[in-house]
Amino acid sequence: MSFLKEIQRRRTFGIISHPDAGKTTLTEKLLLFGGAIQEAGAVKNNKIKKGATSDFMEIERQRGISVSTSVLAFNYKEKKINILDTPGHKDFAEDTFRTLTAVDSVIVVIDVAKGVEEQTEKLVAVCRMRNIPIIVFINKLDREGKDAFDLMDEVEQKLGLTVTPLSFPIGMGYDFQGIYNLWEQNINLFSGDSRKNIEETIAFSDVQSPELEKIIGQKPADKLREELELIDEVYPKFDRQDYLDGKLQPVFFGSALNNFGVRELLDCFVTIAPSPRPKDSETRLVDPAEEKMSGFVFKIHANMDPKHRDRLAFIKIVSGTFERNKPYYHVRQKKNLKFSSPNAFFAEKKEIVDISYPGDIVGLHDTGNFKIGDTLTEGEIMSFKGIPSFSPEHFRYINNADPMKAKQLDKGVDQLMDEGVAQLFTLEMNNRKIIGTVGALQYEVIQYRLEHEYGAKCTYENFPVHKACWVKPDDAKNNEFKEFKRIKQKFLAHDKYGQLVFLADSDFTIQMTQSKYPTVKLFFTSEFE
Repeated sequence: MSFLKEIQRRRTFGIISHPDAGKTTLTEKLLLFGGAIQEAGAVKNNKIKKGATSDFMEIERQRGISVSTSVLAFNYKEKKINILDTPGHKDFAEDTFRTLTAVDSVIVVIDVAKGVEEQTEKLVAVCRMRNIPIIVFINKLDREGKDAFDLMDEVEQKLGLTVTPLSFPIGMGYDFQGIYNLWEQNINLFSGDSRKNIEETIAFSDVQSPELEKIIGQKPADKLREELELIDEVYPKFDRQDYLDGKLQPVFFGSALNNFGVRELLDCFVTIAPSPRPKDSETRLVDPAEEKMSGFVFKIHANMDPKHRDRLAFIKIVSGTFERNKPYYHVRQKKNLKFSSPNAFFAEKKEIVDISYPGDIVGLHDTGNFKIGDTLTEGEIMSFKGIPSFSPEHFRYINNADPMKAKQLDKGVDQLMDEGVAQLFTLEMNNRKIIGTVGALQYEVIQYRLEHEYGAKCTYENFPVHKACWVKPDDAKNNEFKEFKRIKQKFLAHDKYGQLVFLADSDFTIQMTQSKYPTVKLFFTSEFE
């Protein structure tokens, strides 16, 4: 198959939602259609101890939440689909923001009863900023929930989207009978039997035909006809170009747990979703069809396999082909590296691949060469934009609870910070280490992983800081900067890359500092170059 055809068959997308909207369940059902798994493990059901295929860290299995982004690939209808399943929990938002730099489109999952939740608003705002094409999937239709039209209004108002339904529910909750698929003009009847892996569909080109009453009954048939007329009048017709430009968002309804409405979503998705798109670097726009390979690291995961203590750097291929054992140029380190066992993923199953194409995600074994945001090329000096660190919201001192294990603790903290789980700040004054995170749950994850993966125990102490500000003086030699450093010395630290950081205890302090030292600039993300 030619290089261009390979690019056109790729679909790389992320699934985002609020926790509990059913994101991991949807991921599983998509894999089921792709023939990648035989039976889906009910994530919520404790009788099945299997856990979901995509949640592979012990702590995720215990809590039933996804905390690390996993990468899953499968083939469906001659398309190669790469899914990036992201953490829904708000404490892991930073991981999700980074993942969004590696996807070409997104599916947003919304719970029919809860509607649009706060976490979804933040993530959709990031997608809109980058004009990522979005499809909305409204989930859990077998439960009582909000009216379909009200939900679409809410999506439009809260998320600022322009929607058009491509499938529509017949009844809801107790009365839920199935889905009318506007995209293919057929009806999919809901049997309520979740053991049936795939539901039957009845082709239905004319909703006016009396056949409809026979299938779903008189009242529901009348109601469906009314609703479809209303859709016709109120919502714009689906236009693929508008969808690709981020101006129009198709909506599907279904129940992922009962595997219902998922096939409609997938069939439409492989038809309309974009293949890999060009990506901006600091020097130029890089097109996927270019011959020369380029790619960037958007995630690092330590200890994918606890037996081998390995780190994997996840690389999104932007252009060209990535070949096994061929040397590539590591732009930040200015050296060539070659990789004898690049991995492709299916949840925790990995296989070595000889060649990967734009849109693919490759896992490279890493001994400490990579940081998030690093670029690999065939010699060109460039780096891809948009993978910042944000100022954390929570700060704690980290203390060693077992003096015999100081080395293990240092190594563990070092590797977990490289993963981007949290940020490490070292105080200038006494070299004490402070861990900053976006959410409090991360402290538990760090403690748990230090103990179970590195054999090190730690305790925390609160450190009252409001925000971390990266410091950039106009002139490092001037007196104002020296004065700033002298007065604020207790609150100055360095991040992992040696950049100077001012740990401010309130918004007021930040304002005062900015007015008192105008030549000392403060930034809230690390990407201020």
